[in-house]
Amino acid sequence: MALDRIRPLKIESPSSGGTQEDAFPTDADHNEDYADLRGMVFQDDASDDELVGSSRDASGNLIFWDNVVEGIKTLSDVIAGAGGLTIAGHKILRQLIHFIDDGPAEGFASGAYRETTGTIFPTAIIWWESGGKTKKIVEKLITWTGVNPTTVEWKVYDTDGTTVLATVTDTISYSGVFETSRTRAIA
Repeated sequence: MALDRIRPLKIESPSSGGTQEDAFPTDADHNEDYADLRGMVFQDDASDDELVGSSRDASGNLIFWDNVVEGIKTLSDVIAGAGGLTIAGHKILRQLIHFIDDGPAEGFASGAYRETTGTIFPTAIIWWESGGKTKKIVEKLITWTGVNPTTVEWKVYDTDGTTVLATVTDTISYSGVFETSRTRAIA
């Protein structure tokens, strides 16, 4: 289906910011004229509502709303990635998915230090921001029953190195040395 393209009519006046006086409505020149609007709403093929639109608030912010994203977003929110996420912002998130299995990578400063405790069966693997071991990034704690790891707990830390942001704990069941099931708790 072809869309109807229209040109709005205008009445220009120097008293309202124009450069000429139009006695009758004329075609708006898309290369020269600006529309002076409070806002716009956008319709689909069957709507006549105000669910999707843009406007300007009292502080001068260009604002947007729709029926999908909760609340009103300013242009600054959109540019900053509010309600969305920039590539750079995603790289620096301290979420466990960014660390399992091999520790910090893109988006984190070089020089991270890994410490492993335990013998042939490690009980803790901790990534620190540096060899000075003052701020933890991520930690993996392992509880063993014989040769089987029966609990594996991951903790990711905030930038202060002490506040735990998230914990994921796997409880593992075995038949002999073969894993039969795993239950995951996320906190």
